[in-house]
Amino acid sequence: MMSKFSKFLAIAGLAVALGAPSAMAQSASAPASSGYFIPPSSGAGSAAPSSAPVHKAASTMSPDTAAADAAAAQGQEKMPPIPQLPALPKAAPPPAAVLGVLSVPEVMQKSTAAQAVQKVIQGRRAELAAEAQKDQAGWQAEQAKITAQRSTLTDAALEAKEKALQGEIAAAQTSFRARDQAIQNSAQAALGQIEATLIAVIRQVADEHGMNLVLHREQVALNIAAFDITDEVAAQLNKQISTVTVPPSVVTPGMKIDDQQGGQGNGQ
Repeated sequence: MMSKFSKFLAIAGLAVALGAPSAMAQSASAPASSGYFIPPSSGAGSAAPSSAPVHKAASTMSPDTAAADAAAAQGQEKMPPIPQLPALPKAAPPPAAVLGVLSVPEVMQKSTAAQAVQKVIQGRRAELAAEAQKDQAGWQAEQAKITAQRSTLTDAALEAKEKALQGEIAAAQTSFRARDQAIQNSAQAALGQIEATLIAVIRQVADEHGMNLVLHREQVALNIAAFDITDEVAAQLNKQISTVTVPPSVVTPGMKIDDQQGGQGNGQ
């Protein structure tokens, strides 16, 4: 019984999620009326799935056969025949692309408002971590007391004390997770204010250069410096918004809490 509870206490040890806040959102879509679309950055490490080679010569295959063979090579169900649709009336072609690139993460790193938000959030997380460590020390002291009383207590009394301490730890962990999530929510709300202005600034700088297509630099294999508007966007963003108010980190009823414990939360 004691070894199981000690394991529970060790897992509880600060199983509260006190890691750094999630990376700042890298982009948002501009309103449709602007004529621009800012695609979101793909997650780190993601890659397009590679299709298996198709052994038939492309010149001898119909589109339907090629699609079916590609699906079969990937272990998918055979696609239904592709319908033959009538051609639509010719429309005006889009304008010639005038490209630009920028790194949204780098812009946010250079943003004075974003730096201020990060400082506030780090302070709140440090306070929560200090409180959690204090509680952890208290749990360890209480466990030591229970261990010292082992020879003088009945098994039933010993088990009751251990269950009471387990309940206290579990309740505290739930509270810490909720408070950590509230800190994260307040960070996202503050960064959302910056990102809204960032979208307008990107559009503004792109218009200045006559650009009608701006790509994430992280998604471009090769470009020249003349395409890159990162520094210009960062400088203009700091002119437009140098600080934002970080809302209070409030735990609300029914607030969604991200599962950051990997299934280790109950310690059983």
